[in-house]
Amino acid sequence: MKAGLMALAACALAAPAMAETTPSDPFVQDSATLHLGGLDLATVDGQRRLAIRMNDAARAVCGDGLDTLHLRAHARSQECRTEVLARIRERIETRVALQDTATRLAASQ
Repeated sequence: MKAGLMALAACALAAPAMAETTPSDPFVQDSATLHLGGLDLATVDGQRRLAIRMNDAARAVCGDGLDTLHLRAHARSQECRTEVLARIRERIETRVALQDTATRLAASQ
């Protein structure tokens, strides 16, 4: 597990978080980059810092504080964040699985 987390940090130094947004929307960005450098994902602190960075990226893509504008805008922002976080997790899991497969293949040769 620790080797997989370290491989994740090595192979996925940046994972873009994207959501379908209107490019002219001043409250959101088209994409955000999630930097994994400097994180030790084998520790609780490293995992906590990753979660904070994931939330920051999702807020950048989906908007933050939209409840002050309209409740529906806030609800859409929440839905978007949930979707973006799921995409980030999926990408991380895929990269870890690919790295584990490559490590096993290299070890068996």
